[in-house]
Amino acid sequence: MNNLDPEVARDPDHLVVYGGRGKAARSWADFDRIVAALRTLRNDETLVVQSGKPVAVFPTHPAAPRVLLANALMVPRWATDEIFWDLEARGLTMFGQMTAGSWVYIGSQGILQGTFETLASLARIEFGTPTLQGRWMLSSGLGEMGGAQPLAVTMLEGVALIVDVDARAVERRLSKGYLDVRAKDLEEALAMKDEAVHAGKPRSIGLVANAADVYPELVRRGVLPDIVSDQTAAHDISVGYIPNHFTLEEASRLRESDPDRYRKEVYRAIIEEARAILAFKERGARCFDYGNNFRTRAKEGGYPEAFGIEGYVPRYIRPLFAVGSGPFRWIALSGDPEDIYRIDEAVLRTFRKEKALCRWIRMAREKVQFQGLPARICYMRYGDRERFGLMVNRMVRSGKVSAPVAIGRDHHDTGAVASPFRETEAMRDGTEAIADWPVLNALLNASCGASWVSVHHGGGVGIGNSIHAGLVIVADGTKEAEQRIRRVLNADPGMGVVRHADAGYSASLSTARKARFQLLSPPTLAPDPAPSGKRRRPSA
Repeated sequence: MNNLDPEVARDPDHLVVYGGRGKAARSWADFDRIVAALRTLRNDETLVVQSGKPVAVFPTHPAAPRVLLANALMVPRWATDEIFWDLEARGLTMFGQMTAGSWVYIGSQGILQGTFETLASLARIEFGTPTLQGRWMLSSGLGEMGGAQPLAVTMLEGVALIVDVDARAVERRLSKGYLDVRAKDLEEALAMKDEAVHAGKPRSIGLVANAADVYPELVRRGVLPDIVSDQTAAHDISVGYIPNHFTLEEASRLRESDPDRYRKEVYRAIIEEARAILAFKERGARCFDYGNNFRTRAKEGGYPEAFGIEGYVPRYIRPLFAVGSGPFRWIALSGDPEDIYRIDEAVLRTFRKEKALCRWIRMAREKVQFQGLPARICYMRYGDRERFGLMVNRMVRSGKVSAPVAIGRDHHDTGAVASPFRETEAMRDGTEAIADWPVLNALLNASCGASWVSVHHGGGVGIGNSIHAGLVIVADGTKEAEQRIRRVLNADPGMGVVRHADAGYSASLSTARKARFQLLSPPTLAPDPAPSGKRRRPSA
């Protein structure tokens, strides 16, 4: 229900939560059946959900998950856009994205913190600074994922110019405080950008335009951003990227009347934008693909050179993944914001030595508006997640928090995903496409007693390109929950440490030794000399 709250979901009437067509249930009839089953589910039963459709309730035991979900899984030979979306249109499957079909989406805050971490890492690595003050970023897309970009940039004291073809997306971000101002045209946008950069003041500027027009125009003018990316929903080629030279209405009509021509126009536009991004890179801009399968779409359209744009995970996020750190989140099931604020204060006390974490919590409390149930997210490493979960369970038991708290994470996490164009791009041992790890992650979380566990296909980068897993553990204050939290919040990030240790990352091996993991096999390669390892271009 929270995933489909109008404050949370992109298109709740059609069950779409975010990410193009990522849904929470296959149909409204299925939604009603799921809710009815959950209302009567006993504490020794498990509901099984197959791509958004409830299929059965089985007798299990109290420590088993209450719900098991699988979304959009396909036999590899059949895992193509054409086959999948045909089956989806016939009501036989459902695209669950990542946290849409696993029921733990929390609105734009969920991606905001990851975007903040990515850009903070970029600032350190590329500019040697803790913030982006005096720097500006050009990007596109203000939807459910991309809409976090402008606020993440200004939280790091930088300037953002974000392009979106849909005026409604721009206005929504303005109304929610994720975007500061809307420019009437490119000239005004550049003037606003120049003023803010020169003053060293954070500012985010939205422009209603098409990235395939704006990026090449800036190249022609010799305007050079410090940072360039794209966060359109390009992974969903049918609806996620609007070709230039068409209004939204014209694009919609063409999509219906001539889908083959529509796809050709989309590919043409993506290639035009990709060429411009590489031109920016050649002139010195820091350019990265933000995991939306933009480069793959350009290659499919006939421009393999797009893979000259490096992915953000190998460059900026893998050092975090290597130590079991990733996007960890919690949701106040009471609906009372005060519960989140009390947990904020407890985090600031308990994790006071973690300066980056505490800085984020303070900034989030000041700048982030809740959508639906109050929630919080942060990057939290192996060991700290278990400490946090036990702390929250004690707070529920003592009444400091008024109701149970759902603790979960994004699928975009340290050991929960195989995605060669994003999370596992350029693994140092060549295991980008090995999908054993997310399946093992889900099996282990179910064995440890997570409250619900999911395995999905295609989230983030589209059908055929990823396998990933998610979980939630509910802290209800009981001793039983404490035992489950100890198991789950040790095993889940621990799998990420083991996965990266197996690939030979030194930081992972060091973390595993400190945690006294029983690693039964040596890494495939000798340990890398630096935590980040060497970077390679992903094979396609």
